[in-house]
Amino acid sequence: MPNLKKYTTSSGEILLYTGVPNFDMLDELANGPGDLWHSGPNQGLTNIFSEVVYQTAVFFFFTSDFDGVNSGISWRINPKAFVIRETVWRQSKGFDKGYLSELSAALAFGFNTLRYGGLVPLYVKGLFSASRDTTKISVRDRYQFYRRSFKLEHTIYMFLRRDIFNLEALKRLFFTLKNGVDILEVHPIAARNLEPLKGAPAVSYIIPTMYRAEYTLQLLNDLNKQTLLPKEVIVIDATPLDPSEELPYIPENYQFNLIAKRQETKGSCNARNEAIDLCSGEYIIFGDDDIRIPPNFIENHIRFLQTYNADACNGLDVRAEHYTNDLTHLTRRLMELESQPKKAGAAMSFSNANSCVKRSLVQQLNGNDANFDGGYGEDSDFGFRLLKHGVVVLSNPYAANLHLKPPSGGYRFWGSQAALLGKKRKRQPWELGHPVGLIRPVPSPTIMYGLYKNNDARQRKEYKIKYFLRYLSSGSKMFFIFRLINFPYRLLQYQKSVFYAKLLLNNKLEGN
Repeated sequence: MPNLKKYTTSSGEILLYTGVPNFDMLDELANGPGDLWHSGPNQGLTNIFSEVVYQTAVFFFFTSDFDGVNSGISWRINPKAFVIRETVWRQSKGFDKGYLSELSAALAFGFNTLRYGGLVPLYVKGLFSASRDTTKISVRDRYQFYRRSFKLEHTIYMFLRRDIFNLEALKRLFFTLKNGVDILEVHPIAARNLEPLKGAPAVSYIIPTMYRAEYTLQLLNDLNKQTLLPKEVIVIDATPLDPSEELPYIPENYQFNLIAKRQETKGSCNARNEAIDLCSGEYIIFGDDDIRIPPNFIENHIRFLQTYNADACNGLDVRAEHYTNDLTHLTRRLMELESQPKKAGAAMSFSNANSCVKRSLVQQLNGNDANFDGGYGEDSDFGFRLLKHGVVVLSNPYAANLHLKPPSGGYRFWGSQAALLGKKRKRQPWELGHPVGLIRPVPSPTIMYGLYKNNDARQRKEYKIKYFLRYLSSGSKMFFIFRLINFPYRLLQYQKSVFYAKLLLNNKLEGN
């Protein structure tokens, strides 16, 4: 364990530190969303222990460090130079003692408490002096990390991908197989208690909708009962209507300013961007049209961001058991969760169904990337772009919605056309003048576009290998031979998806 010293902030909070931090920065840092602060990437630790890619591939926002930011989420902690809240250090129980090197223990602590424990570890440029740490992670510690962090199959996969001709690694693998897998228990960091609402912040609420007026009206009624009313609600409706038909939303029925308009473009990304242009609030809440929200929903989003002094968060998305469920079902589900400690921390994903972001940041990013229209992945891309700008996106356990997921309607109407071939197929935005022929691209070209836009070649390679391993191993063993025979065609489908992804990379639109 590191030898930690104490520092007391002007507000009376105790911070623990090792090394020589810039003490002038500590009060301001302690007033923000972070729990632990370090300068690891400036001390030779940028992307150290990149072997986590064999488990995370592209499915973890923080596999690689973010370039060019003065502050951002990073789990690559220098054990000789970091600062942490005393309350958080006590809750986390500190470093795991099962490693040979303290650096390995610090990296394991950072990774696991970030991913599973609700810790917010922040790289801060200039907090500690720059240096070069040439310490390498030993084979023993690398396998210990996998053994203590992931399921056994991930350890085997790492051996096959990286160490198949490494005798020492083979010994470590056999040791792991012989002694079983002892996954470390990660102690969660409790979410902070919400502070009272400060001021009267203006909130804009965005609802893109298509073929779901009934659900949108239901959501508008929920918004009309909020303890903190939105300043404005913008409904962008893409339902094809006769020009003589009026939209079924009546502004006079609501206590807030309702702006309802027909969508002038196509796709959910474009719909949100049209709505963003009409927003005037300090905050924007993004919501789907098929959710229900309790009366404290908006207030709890704003109180949460004020409590953490943060700029963006994801709320708690609770899936309904049936699309006819009402708010009593959400109340029951939340009561069931009361026995579990509330965990905040860095968001592991981003959802346009329930998120709150400062409008200035949304404008800085130019909204959603419309290249994702007709497919999937736009919300993950938006969250990832926030992170690349150094924004801390938190997981907010206090703002819950009930996600109804009705069987029909919504913008996925356009995406459902992607599975069709022939004359019945409607052209997708991502085809960009290159209609799909006999080979239908799989996975979705917009998913592939997101991989090429936000992930490096090594991560995409691991994604591809795992994608085809999953394809061959899933389903009935009886039909394995048929999947094997179909493998060359599946590979052509994958390459077709890559073809469209590269077209999209060259298609410059707002938000990309």
